[in-house]
Amino acid sequence: MFAKQNHGCKSHMRAPSDLKKTNYLRMKENNKVSRRGFLGTGAAAAAAITIVPSTTIAGLGHRAPSDKMNIAGVGIGGMGHGNIKNLKSENIVGLCDVDWKYSEKTFKEFPGAKMYKDWRVMYDELGKSIDGVVIATADHTHAIIASHAITLGKHVYCQKPLTHTVYESRLLTKLAAKYQVATQMGNQGSSQEGVNLTCEWIANGEIGEITKVEAFTDRPIWPQGLNTPKNGQWVPETLDWDLFIGPAKKRMYNELYHPWNWRGWWDFGTGALGDMACHILHPVFTGLKLGYPIHAQGNSTMLLTDCAPTAQSVCLTFPERVKPKDFKIKLPKVEVLWYDGGIKPMLPEGWPEGRDPNDSGGGVIFHGTKDKLICGCYGVNPWLLSGRKPEAPKFRRRVELSHEMDWVRAAKESPATRVKTASDFSESGPFNEMVVMGVLAVRLQSLDKVLNWDGPKMEFTNLKDSEVIKTVLEDKFEIHDGHPTFNKTYTDPINAKAYAAELIKHTYRAPWSLPEMPA
Repeated sequence: MFAKQNHGCKSHMRAPSDLKKTNYLRMKENNKVSRRGFLGTGAAAAAAITIVPSTTIAGLGHRAPSDKMNIAGVGIGGMGHGNIKNLKSENIVGLCDVDWKYSEKTFKEFPGAKMYKDWRVMYDELGKSIDGVVIATADHTHAIIASHAITLGKHVYCQKPLTHTVYESRLLTKLAAKYQVATQMGNQGSSQEGVNLTCEWIANGEIGEITKVEAFTDRPIWPQGLNTPKNGQWVPETLDWDLFIGPAKKRMYNELYHPWNWRGWWDFGTGALGDMACHILHPVFTGLKLGYPIHAQGNSTMLLTDCAPTAQSVCLTFPERVKPKDFKIKLPKVEVLWYDGGIKPMLPEGWPEGRDPNDSGGGVIFHGTKDKLICGCYGVNPWLLSGRKPEAPKFRRRVELSHEMDWVRAAKESPATRVKTASDFSESGPFNEMVVMGVLAVRLQSLDKVLNWDGPKMEFTNLKDSEVIKTVLEDKFEIHDGHPTFNKTYTDPINAKAYAAELIKHTYRAPWSLPEMPA
């Protein structure tokens, strides 16, 4: 249950000057709604408000949909703006953002949508009329907004990374299955031809068996490796900073955190790896039928307590998998290596001179026993190092709509006959666990060991009770009279098991909480 608070538009939070005054007054009125309302309806409400296609058998307590979905957006100033624009053929009925200046453009483009700062108020007010929710907030609030939407029977489109932690990914996977909603993670490359071809070439044995994959991104393009600001700044009048923080621990506002730069701060984002691996590693996870890794190891430039490092690398090891019937190769044990911050894999023998491996923000090299397969970020432009042009059977569904509209298509289909989206949570949930496992490996690197992972139990099996972790609070490197001074401030030692457990499953700040994990 959420405590009763007023986090919406207060007297000191003014709407953008050229937005209608009536909308501002309406937003003030919204704050009188109890945050408990949408949770109090529980599972009973979910059965009553789930969108169901007109072909579904009547009499099950569901309402029939109109020809268009009623969609609400949460986090509409960045990627959310593009997602909402791609859904403009539907009914955009509610728009929510903690920063009304950053999201002003989207509010203007959809003047008929009700405006909110607090998604809980929007769920309370519009719950019975919303069919689906688009979520593009900072990473750390994806899970809580999506999970409560799902328990209300809402279809969910959520930006990447799907969640901030392994536990949150597992939760969304199970909730989506329980409530039978249509879901999609915002890694749009999964709906495009490059991923299709990459997966089909692998299955057809075009490069043989694969025991090693290397991937990289040219990110971050936002600041990382920064000391935590010592001083706070005045919160802009159009921003509700407490709502932005949400379930994370309290901290003073600083423009280094918001807007956009939150990606590099551990409490809010997942660094370059979390931001881009959901695009770059998707054909790896899907094409090789990966599941839980069994080993993880990470390293980086200087690791700070609060801010992601400027560059990092990760090695995840996956066990041998069962070969699907249509695969012409076995799926042996495989290592997946990740690089970011300007670091790239060494080019293999036979690489065309002068050809940049960076295609659209990154790249992947699949090392096979017969050949090497290379693709870019989002899986774009796959090619073989040998120069051969594969002719493999096309068994993957081709998505003719946009990534967002394919989600709408799925939402309008009956759960019993629904064709899943390309990044349905049944796949993107486990995939996102792989991505944030890389973040875990980096943050636990000071243990100086390969970490053994038990996927079903969501725990490391080789952490000792005596092991501790210290991280750098502040790097005070200075030069005095031409001489360097090295002075790092560290945290007190923290028990490694407790530290890892908190990274796997966050303790949310009251009154924020997640729904229970389904069995």
